Amino acid sequence: MFGNIGFPELLIILAIALLIFGPKKLPEMSRSIGKAVREFRRASDEIKGKIEQEIQASEFKEIKDGLKKDFSQDIYKEITEDKEENKESQEALKKDLSEDPYKEAAEEKEGKKDGEGQEIS
Repeated sequence: MFGNIGFPELLIILAIALLIFGPKKLPEMSRSIGKAVREFRRASDEIKGKIEQEIQASEFKEIKDGLKKDFSQDIYKEITEDKEENKESQEALKKDLSEDPYKEAAEEKEGKKDGEGQEIS
C-alpha cells in the first residue's frame, strides 16, 4: 500500500505526526485520512468500472457491426445468385414457349420425325 515505505519509516512518520498534532488530534486526523482514502478508492473503482463498461460497449459495437456487414454481404450474394437463377429459368421458359408444340406433333404425324424428335431421312 505504501510502496517502498517500511515499518521503521512508518513509525518515524507516526512519531512526527504525534509531535505535530498532539495525542488528542491524532485519532481524529487518522479517521479523516481513512475516510478520504476510502472515498478515493470508491471513486477510482467507479471510474475504473465505467471505463471497462465503455471498452466492452465499444467491443460489442465492433462485433455487431462486423456481423451486420457479413450478414448484408451474405444477403446480397444470395439475392445475386437467385437473380441469376431466375434469369436462367426465364430464358429456358421463353425458349420453351417460343417453340410450337403443335408443330412437332404435326411433323410426327406426317412421319418426318420419330418419337424422340429426330428427323427421319
